[in-house]
Amino acid sequence: MSRMLRSCIQSLLKLVNSFLAMFGIAMILYAIWMIRAWNREMEDSDYPAPWFIYTMLGLGVTLCVITCSGHIAAETANGCCLYCYLVFVVFLLMLEGAVTMDVFLNRNWEEDFPKDPSGNFNEFKNFIKENFDMCKWVGLSIVSIQGLCTVLALILKGLGPHQQRHYDSDDDYTLEEVPLLRNYVNQPTYVVGAPVYGTR
Repeated sequence: MSRMLRSCIQSLLKLVNSFLAMFGIAMILYAIWMIRAWNREMEDSDYPAPWFIYTMLGLGVTLCVITCSGHIAAETANGCCLYCYLVFVVFLLMLEGAVTMDVFLNRNWEEDFPKDPSGNFNEFKNFIKENFDMCKWVGLSIVSIQGLCTVLALILKGLGPHQQRHYDSDDDYTLEEVPLLRNYVNQPTYVVGAPVYGTR
């Protein structure tokens, strides 16, 4: 029963991670599109691409790395992999929470960010203002997916690793792991053969 439950939770964690990976890939593609647009506009100048583009690219790559570690943790159900994955996800949730609190509680939150000469940050901000309801639901769904990943990883950690043991040789077995052989070893040995009647 626990093997089937572990397998279902592993599959669910992989599926939920796939949604996060798709969002990370979308962020990377958007950043690449912004870099190409920036290079087209600034062909003659040597200005580097602005911070907003690199931030979007970095967040997309980070999200893809986190989902990759989540797939590895889900497949192996190893405690160390699951702990590392949980640390990544919780850190990402805390970062998202800090930025969200800054935007909602600070009226001058735009001053916290450096100037963006490309204008992509202002376009992104205006898009969010115009489509606030849709962006709110996308953001809430991403946070809820991350929370679900955390819960599934904790449940998988609670179930423990697979109990299958593979040994390269018979010398790796100990008597404590094989209880049926323990009683057999302590019994006297018998010799099977032709009976011997008398001595000459």
